[in-house]
Amino acid sequence: MSITPSPAASPTAKRGGARTLAVTSGKGGVGKTFVTANLAAALAAQGQRVLVLDADLGLANLDVVLNLHPKLTLHDVFTGKASLEQAILPAPGGFHVLLAGSGMVEYSRLTPEVRDKLLEIVEIVKPRFDWVLLDTGAGISDVVLFAVSLATDVMVVATPEPTSLTDAYATIKVLATQQDRRHVGLLVNQASRAGEGKLICGQLQQVLQRFVGSTPGQSFKLELLGEVRIDGTVRQAVLKRQLLLEHYPGCEAAQGVKALAARLLSGGSLA
Repeated sequence: MSITPSPAASPTAKRGGARTLAVTSGKGGVGKTFVTANLAAALAAQGQRVLVLDADLGLANLDVVLNLHPKLTLHDVFTGKASLEQAILPAPGGFHVLLAGSGMVEYSRLTPEVRDKLLEIVEIVKPRFDWVLLDTGAGISDVVLFAVSLATDVMVVATPEPTSLTDAYATIKVLATQQDRRHVGLLVNQASRAGEGKLICGQLQQVLQRFVGSTPGQSFKLELLGEVRIDGTVRQAVLKRQLLLEHYPGCEAAQGVKALAARLLSGGSLA
């Protein structure tokens, strides 16, 4: 398994490889994959070389969001039927994707083989890109947690819905206690009003600091990376399998994703 680093790799990639960001969530249906795809497009628009790796092994839907019909997926790389070079595809929006097969029961649990191969793939692709976005599954299964562990930074996507916030809290608590993460990013999707993300982040931070950062000499920071407002054009883009940033670049939700990209490009590590 090998991949040739692109001669056009940017200075960021040459300095030590891609910045790895796991995009995860406590529950499904919060727009995690849609946000990931559009964030990749926003980063690519700023001259970044971006790879989105669909780490939702077995229940992948990044191909659906991007309206791609891949002949080769991670499953083919894992089984030796295709090379990594063959499986990495260009996507709308100017970035690349490494898609996973959907409905693969064998990837519903973390076997030593899956662990080793996924780790190897991430290490191989990092020198080629400025950003590797890991679109993980939802929840706290061993597959999801391992995928998150491969990233330097983590962004949890949540909506203002109470069940989403409860599951987001549970996920962040597990990441803090099991992976010893002291700094996690939060994106509030489908915010109904300006400033709702800041309010939600503050409430979660208070609870997390009480139960996670209570050890003497330790603290925990939940950083609000942005909020994406409720926007009717998002549903239109989803139904048409289009990138919001390409087809509705001026809409309010697209502006939120662009602001998220700008925040990530200007900020430091969340580790």
